[in-house]
Amino acid sequence: MNSNRVEQGKSGMTRVHFLCQRCDLPLRLDSSFSEMSREMFKELTEPLSNISDMEESIQLIRRDEVPYEEAEGFSQSFVPRGSFEESNDFTLVGDCGPGSLGTMSIRAKVTGQLFDMMSGYSEIDHPLCEECTDHLLDTLDHQLKIAEDESKEYKEFLDNLGYSEEVINEGELDEELSQLMFEERRLKYELEKTEEDRARVAQQLNVEKEKGSKLEEDEEKYWKEFNDKCRMAIELEEDQRSADNQLKYAQAQLDRLKKTNVFNATFHIWHDGEFGTINDFRLGRLPGTTVEWSEINAAWGQVVLLLVSLSNKIGLVFKKYRPVPYGNHSYIEVLDEKKELPLYGSGGIRFLWDTKFDSAMVAFLECLQQFRDEVEKEDSSFNLPYKMSKGKIFEGDKAQYSIKMQFNSEEQWTKALKYMLTNLKWALAWLSARKSLGD
Repeated sequence: MNSNRVEQGKSGMTRVHFLCQRCDLPLRLDSSFSEMSREMFKELTEPLSNISDMEESIQLIRRDEVPYEEAEGFSQSFVPRGSFEESNDFTLVGDCGPGSLGTMSIRAKVTGQLFDMMSGYSEIDHPLCEECTDHLLDTLDHQLKIAEDESKEYKEFLDNLGYSEEVINEGELDEELSQLMFEERRLKYELEKTEEDRARVAQQLNVEKEKGSKLEEDEEKYWKEFNDKCRMAIELEEDQRSADNQLKYAQAQLDRLKKTNVFNATFHIWHDGEFGTINDFRLGRLPGTTVEWSEINAAWGQVVLLLVSLSNKIGLVFKKYRPVPYGNHSYIEVLDEKKELPLYGSGGIRFLWDTKFDSAMVAFLECLQQFRDEVEKEDSSFNLPYKMSKGKIFEGDKAQYSIKMQFNSEEQWTKALKYMLTNLKWALAWLSARKSLGD
């Protein structure tokens, strides 16, 4: 079915113009549609109409043809596609004169039949404008090229397969068919065996999956135990490091204590003016300075304890006298007589026959001399700064001081006690030096 447009000019002439089936633009028909010969019309339209109708159509077309450009004015009506029936009749819309209606219908019918016939012999609807025709030709050329390429590929494929135009032997084909059927049966048998194997493998796979699940559970249990052991190992390592640090600290303290002189730290001998002191306890009395007897007694207790400690260190066993440390009531034991001489006083009025305290101090000085003699046997270079003999301490060659209180001044007694402490300090220094040498 074709679309056309009816035009009516001022002179009453009516024209029918066809539209392009793609772009809907009006078409200018070639003059050959008006100048076709009878033979051409007969050849083209013989299946559609008889010869007399064609001749009449040709005469009417030629007699009533008016050029399109000569129309001074016209009225237009558009007839959309799809509004015509299959009878290929045309419906004219607009004010058409009674004389022009027949002529237009004949021409339109003939031209429309030509276009319908062209559309019926191909998949393309006619008429088409020149531009759409060119585009259509390009598209057809492209499709043709694709078809030729495919044809070429098919031909090459057939050549590779060895097909030829020669006559195929049916016997050979039957034999090949038999072999293929035998091969099919064999493959089916192999397929059945494969399916059985697959089922057996699937069953084994399920068994292995169960084993794998149990192994995963065992693995999880193992990792839990491993983590617990690692945690315990870390805790033990921390305890070990702590113990090592404590041991290092204890070793450092031990080394420091080994280097520390216990006697020097325990017995600090120094002086306070005219007084000799041991652990800050003064030993002696002066007229201008009052020292309580409790302090003197405590000082004598420290002196006795120091001498006993020094003698134990070198393994000295005292003869005749043995000092006994007993705090501020220390004393000297007379071994032969089994009696005690006190190394402490109480002050007050002293009687001439009360000489036990003086005898105890003389006995202590003799014990100190025994220590000196024992050390000189081991180290001949050892020597005390102040000589001692029979209860007296000598300063140089002439001056001497008695350690007794009776018939003695407080100044000399105090000085004798100070020199005695000095000798003890030298004995303590000698013992500390020997210990530092590893003795």
